[in-house]
Amino acid sequence: MSSGATAPMLQVGDLHVSYGQVDAVRGVSLSLDPGQIISVIGPNGAGKTTLMAAVMGLLPCKGLLRFEGEDLQALDVEARVERGMCLVPEKRELFGELTVLDNLQLGAYARKLRGESLTRQVRSVFDRFPQLAERRSQRADTLSGGERQMLALGRALMSSPRLLLLDEPSLGLAPLIVRDILAIVAQLREDGVSILLVEQNARAALETSDYGYVLETGEVALSGASEALAGDPRVQATYLGGGSQDE
Repeated sequence: MSSGATAPMLQVGDLHVSYGQVDAVRGVSLSLDPGQIISVIGPNGAGKTTLMAAVMGLLPCKGLLRFEGEDLQALDVEARVERGMCLVPEKRELFGELTVLDNLQLGAYARKLRGESLTRQVRSVFDRFPQLAERRSQRADTLSGGERQMLALGRALMSSPRLLLLDEPSLGLAPLIVRDILAIVAQLREDGVSILLVEQNARAALETSDYGYVLETGEVALSGASEALAGDPRVQATYLGGGSQDE
């Protein structure tokens, strides 16, 4: 972006998000550089999804929030999408009664793509996800779990995001499918998309990301290079041991 040290793509500083009197996120700070995958791991109820929703503009928050140096606080969700941000929510939120192709075309709405531009963008998504191309006329609610996650990713890519926010992309998927999805995530980074990845599957998240944050009860408990975090005894005992956390 700039000469010398590259400015962070996303800056979050001392972020607070409340539901009434309950502080769901307290004083969270994180930074994501262009071309990075940053993971946020932690147990259910730690505030991970709340953090993502606040970054995307779905929830009001207090604190520093900047994308490519621009203050996000005054921008609504649509404006954030127009600037190059996109969220793939935990529940995927596909239109089940619509076809794969219809869902993808809706993903291009914010960019107002029409005609040949829209066709080109759909083609690029189908090139990345050949299974979706085969099912282009199929209703979204007839797809498998893995295919639905691919469609949610593909729909997000229709807006050509530079920053992709992924909330629990492995949720409900078999281990082999999780591996495929996270391989796609890693490939997106190679193609120039920066990624903020929220995951309860700590092992998969740390294997995929460059840097990680451990969120507990709304606060950052630990942070560091993903490889170092994976080797941290506390992370191993709480998130990588046993099997319940990373099945």
